[in-house]
Amino acid sequence: MSPRPLADPDVGERIRARRLLRGWSIRYAASRAGISHATWGRIERGLQAANNRFMLADIAEALECSSGDLAGAPVPGTDRAATATRAGVHALRTALIDIDLTEPGVAGSPAMAELDRVLSLVDTLRQACDYAGTMRLLPGLLHHLHAETAGPERGRALRLLCEATFIASSVLRNLGHPGDAWLGAERCRDAAEAVDDPVLLAYAAYALATAATASGSHQRGQTIAERAAGDLRRHLSRPGGAEILGSLQLISAKAARGRGHPEDSAAWLAEAKRLARRTGETTTMGLYFGPTNVDIWRISIEVNEGDAERAAAVARRTSPMAIAAGFRQVFYYADTARALAHLTGREREAVRYLLTAERIAPQHVHTTADLHATTRTLLARLHRQAGGAELRGLSERMWTP
Repeated sequence: MSPRPLADPDVGERIRARRLLRGWSIRYAASRAGISHATWGRIERGLQAANNRFMLADIAEALECSSGDLAGAPVPGTDRAATATRAGVHALRTALIDIDLTEPGVAGSPAMAELDRVLSLVDTLRQACDYAGTMRLLPGLLHHLHAETAGPERGRALRLLCEATFIASSVLRNLGHPGDAWLGAERCRDAAEAVDDPVLLAYAAYALATAATASGSHQRGQTIAERAAGDLRRHLSRPGGAEILGSLQLISAKAARGRGHPEDSAAWLAEAKRLARRTGETTTMGLYFGPTNVDIWRISIEVNEGDAERAAAVARRTSPMAIAAGFRQVFYYADTARALAHLTGREREAVRYLLTAERIAPQHVHTTADLHATTRTLLARLHRQAGGAELRGLSERMWTP
């Protein structure tokens, strides 16, 4: 009689993680695979091996993944979104290189009303954290808007191009490509300079400052943001002026803390907080400046500089649902998870926050280096405890941008 194959407990944990991610019972998942629920349960607990490739394939098909995902084989880009995102980054980078305003664009663009509609859809996808969907539309939109800057509606095309390149910079930064985000911000600045609008120039400066700090250049980011804030103060009566000023104050606070100047950072945060009390919650230019966003930024600043207890305290009194946009909510959940992971006894709570962040913005979470590190830290501490299987599943879904 041949010996029974040894069970691999890691395979069982991966199967359980993927089942729980879908919210399925063992009985339901087993029925999809055509095996008994008792057998499925033993495999999950590491008491029985998925002892041939056919059974593993049946389980993988039931869980809508590949056998390699369950076996732990290195399968690059296991998520379809990963492949789409990588291709999207390349296409978007190429488009940003192409749309130099000193060069003519390619003719044959849709009507401006259609380009306006596509831009609105792009922003909706971005706010919902569908970065792959956003990048499918952005390259063509950028090329068309670039072409229209040489036409009779040049001013309108430049304003739309300013917004589109800002979105491109934001998406690239959130996916872990700060160098490409800087290129997008430079194109945003080019369009703003061509319009010669002080509010749009400050808007572009915010994109440049956030890309600079994401690249680790805190000094450069702070210089850009502080200079733009000073220039904008003369134009606060213009629509969007106050909200952009507040956003520049927030990035100044982050950059100052990154440079090791906590007092300057606190001063900028205090200014932003006072301004937010005047503006209230806003949606202007997709920045969502207001009291809630100030607190979300503060959580990020505190956790990045090592004060996890203070970050968690701010998170306790902050309601992310005050901001409808997922691309801001994800920072609340992700940074709060990072803070909780540093506090003894708060690991399981950290896991819940991480998984919530993933549900809101999977592409963002899967490509963020800080969240990779947090997941590894929590895995080491929760390997065989409640939450360990869910974390292992999250770890397997992550990829390097």
